Amino acid sequence: MAGVVLLGFGAARWRRPADPYHLEEWSVGGRAFGNWTIWFLLGGSMYSAYTFIAVPALTYGVGAIGWFAVPFAIVTTPLTFIFTTRAWSVARRHGFLTHSEFAAARFGSPGLGALVAVTGILATIPYVAVQLISLQAVLRTVGFGGEWPLLAAVTLVSICTFRSGLRAPALLSVVKDVLLAWMLITAALMVAMYGGWGSAFRGAAARFAATPNPADGLLLPETGHLGFLTLVVGSALAIFAYPHALVGMLAAKDRDTVRRNAAALPVYCMALGLMAMLGIFALARGVTPADGDLNTVVPRLIHEYFPSWSAGVAYAALSIAALIPAAVMSIAAANAFTRSLYRTYLRPDATPATEAWVSRWVSLVVKFGAAALILAVDPAFSVDLQLIGGVLILQTIPAVFLGLLTGWFHRAALTAGLISGLLTGLILLWDIPRLDATGRVVAEHFGGSSWSIGDGRSVYVGVVALAVNLCVTVVLTLLARAAGLRDGDDGTRPDDYHADAGDPYLKRLDNLIDGLPTAADREQHAADSLADSTRRGQRTAAGAPASGGRPPRNV
Repeated sequence: MAGVVLLGFGAARWRRPADPYHLEEWSVGGRAFGNWTIWFLLGGSMYSAYTFIAVPALTYGVGAIGWFAVPFAIVTTPLTFIFTTRAWSVARRHGFLTHSEFAAARFGSPGLGALVAVTGILATIPYVAVQLISLQAVLRTVGFGGEWPLLAAVTLVSICTFRSGLRAPALLSVVKDVLLAWMLITAALMVAMYGGWGSAFRGAAARFAATPNPADGLLLPETGHLGFLTLVVGSALAIFAYPHALVGMLAAKDRDTVRRNAAALPVYCMALGLMAMLGIFALARGVTPADGDLNTVVPRLIHEYFPSWSAGVAYAALSIAALIPAAVMSIAAANAFTRSLYRTYLRPDATPATEAWVSRWVSLVVKFGAAALILAVDPAFSVDLQLIGGVLILQTIPAVFLGLLTGWFHRAALTAGLISGLLTGLILLWDIPRLDATGRVVAEHFGGSSWSIGDGRSVYVGVVALAVNLCVTVVLTLLARAAGLRDGDDGTRPDDYHADAGDPYLKRLDNLIDGLPTAADREQHAADSLADSTRRGQRTAAGAPASGGRPPRNV
């Protein structure tokens, strides 16, 4: 771990740019990462401690319902392949770093962009908290109880991020994947040594049969199908709407890098499935969580069944798997604040260096805000925090994901729909009680993310809120069109969504903050191209090569 921290500090010098204080250099690595770097970065930020701590805790506690994470990860892959390439292209054309910037430009509404940014920040803080809860579980298992070890770890990763930006998690993701591969291989050998998966499932089935909770077990109950399906759909739509999902993709140097990595993401789903089954193995072997905290199931399993030297490697892997995503998420949330709130409303003339400085400080606020959140609440499953964040971020789908496909929605309708979805989600979350294993109510409000609809059935709140959001958005758009209300100007063009590295417009944005080249820029570009063509024609007439020793420029 000490070596990893030192590597994080040294990452500031890895491929050090000429202008390290530019926001693009700090937050997306200068948009210059290749295939391998993006592969490890995406794995490090998207398959986080949520995968290795929260999901096994859920399968240990309730069984089959915890498997929703596996199909949702698989469904996410084609969505990533389609949407993220379009997002990469339009972001490169305009210099966007966040979803909120895109929404503001697409629908001509800075207010909508600011609302998307605030929603993204509020949704990201619980997700960061999931990572920190997982880190706290590891620390508690090895004997570092209390709050100071967690705060010390958050302080270290905050300093690394402040200094090195995205380069630190990108470099550390390589170390993290190597350590996790070792941990997974060790886990598979451990299961084989203790009777294999057949024995594990038989033991878990017997333990579930002895519990008073009718909803747990190796198979979904009849009343659990709808809740499972809506969790899969809602989580699949939400995961790449988070600000940090875009950060990893925008760091890619070209579209092909994005597409290759999106196509290869299912490899991580196998690791996710194995980790989910470790919860079943832990239940079958009678592993007892530390202090009744289910998030400590995997650390306790490692403590009891791994050789001590191998357990140390596994603990380091889990700790890094918590810190890397927390760093990327805080960078993404800071970008959203800086670009859509600070520069838009507080400091329109901010320089790139000022933006980078503000983002660095906001990233600290996000991480320590997440730490404060986990000290203030006590969720039964840490995955509940991520699902509650998902309820919020799902409400940006019409403006962000659907906006990548169409600009038909009216800006006022999108704003009203987003607010309606957020209010619906918060009201339903407030109405959910927290239950113990026997079904007794232990807290009246904010007890989870699945809303009961009677007869033992439930539905993921995020899907219900998104349905309300879409209905309001579509109806108000139709009314606005019928009334002839003026819409915002779309700042994007159809070819923006297919731009790739080498596009002449991308190169001409070096000195611009965002936006396509102005009319004067395009006229000058056309004049330069015409002059080049004239010179080539003159040289050809004189018997010289048509290219004149330089490649022709496209208009």
